[in-house]
This record gives sequence, C-alpha cells and structure tokens, in this order.
Amino acid sequence: MRQRLLPIAIVLATFLVCGLAVMASAAPATSLNMVTLGDSTASGTGAGDYRDRTAGVCWRSANSYSEVVAAKLRTGSRKVNLHNVACSGASINDVRTEFKNEPAQLNALKQDTDLVLLTLGANDVSYAEFGAQCIAGDCSKAGRTVIDQMPAMSKNLLALFGEIKARSPRAKIVTVAYGRQLTRGHNALSLHALDPVCAPVVFTGDERVEGNKVASALDATLRETVKKAKANGIDALFVSPYEADSVAVGKEFAGHSQCEARVPYYRGFDSLLPTQEGKEGVLHLNRAGHAALGKLVVAGLR
Repeated sequence: MRQRLLPIAIVLATFLVCGLAVMASAAPATSLNMVTLGDSTASGTGAGDYRDRTAGVCWRSANSYSEVVAAKLRTGSRKVNLHNVACSGASINDVRTEFKNEPAQLNALKQDTDLVLLTLGANDVSYAEFGAQCIAGDCSKAGRTVIDQMPAMSKNLLALFGEIKARSPRAKIVTVAYGRQLTRGHNALSLHALDPVCAPVVFTGDERVEGNKVASALDATLRETVKKAKANGIDALFVSPYEADSVAVGKEFAGHSQCEARVPYYRGFDSLLPTQEGKEGVLHLNRAGHAALGKLVVAGLR
C-alpha cells in the first residue's frame, strides 16, 4: 500500500507546486504611483516632445527627467503610474493653488502615492529674472539680491514637504536640483560652432562668475532644506548635478554646461529659433540633460 501511495503523493505535490507557480505568475504586478510637482525643470521645458495642449503653457515633455525615471523603473512586470502636473513658471505657492488655469498641483497627491518628484525654488528667488538681466544688461553685481531671497524660499519649501506628507503619508519625496547652466570659465575651443548664448557680449566673464555663485547657492539651499525635512521625519531625498557640499558638478554633468567641450545639457539661443520654445527654453535642460538627470534620480533611489 505504501508503495502505491508514494507515486500518488509525488503527483499531488507536483500539481500543488505548479498551481502555486501559475497563481504567482497571474498575480497582479506591484504598481508604483508617481507624481511630479514643480516648475519648468520638472515639467521638462526645453526637452521637446510636449504633451497635448501643454506647449506654450506648462511645457510638459515626454522627455522630462520624471519620464526617464518612470521608464527605468518599469522593469519586468512592474507597473509605474506617472502623473506629471508640473508647470513652467510655477513657484512654491503656485503648486498650492490654481495656476495657468490648471488645478492646484497638490491635488494630484493621493493616499496611495508612493513617489513624489519635485523641482521648485528657482521662481521664488527671481532666478529667471536674474538670467534675463545677465543677457540684456549687467548682472555681475546682482547675485546678492537673488541669494538674499533663499532663506525665505527654504522655509516655504520645508512647509510644503509637510503638506505633501499629509496628503501622501507613505510617499518618498525626491527634490531634484537644477545644476549649472553655464561654464565658469572661457568658452571651449574644441567646439566648431558655439551657441550664440556663449558670446562674450551676452555673458561676460564677471557675469559667469556671478551666475555660477547664484547657481551653487541655490543648490546648497535646496540640499540644506532637504536635510531639515529629513530631520523632521520626512522621507526625503536630494538629487543634484552638483557634488555634495561643493561648487563643482559631478562626473555625470562635468563638461556639459553651455559653452563647454562636451555635448551641452542645457539649451542656448537655439530655443529662440522658429518652432522652438522661445525664451522659456533658454538655459533649460535639453533632452540629453533630462536623460542624465533621470539616471541620477534612479541611482539615488537605488
């Protein structure tokens, strides 16, 4: 009797194992719910391939860094739901309310949101206006005005982190920084045709020094704000083209600012050409820049 029962037991065990395997393969894949909040850098202004009805308004690009992150996280059968509500020109307060006839960005946050990517702060410290002053006139002594606005911006951003956590308690908040738009030194000699934005009459040597001082101060302020948020119990991460606690960019972005030797990661005056974004795209990340930034975010998450 025992000899007859043994093969039957083996068959039943085999069916049981196979059945569990089929059930496991049929089980729904875990979904990751992502929301992108913020300004033009978060929306992807400058990266091309804009979503329907967003060109000229919020400029939400299919090539934005958050789209890169979502694509890289979609490994195997994992499903990633991305909702990019970032909008060009948005300040911290603008994500709390209706902006450009769009609902408040914070409304996109849900209880089941797992990951929030955001880039904010530049429009709170008149960063774009500073850049315009550099192009149209002389900004070589105007950086202090921008830097003086950063403490208030940091305080407001820290409060926003708390509001995000209240709406999406389980979400990790990733603050993604802007990087360095222009080389700090002379134009690269190896480039055959520099973008017109590199002309000395556009950005003088003194203006480049001042501009990079402002850019690194903005990065340091955002980095410190994220540290404070983590100290307050917020699940937060900071991702930046800059090296930690440095005025130098990391290897992923080294040599890729406008007017440097490698392929630029930022738009120049090519954005002013017909069919392009216009002045809103100048000195914003291009498609290659967003791809590099997206890789940095994924590396930080892992």
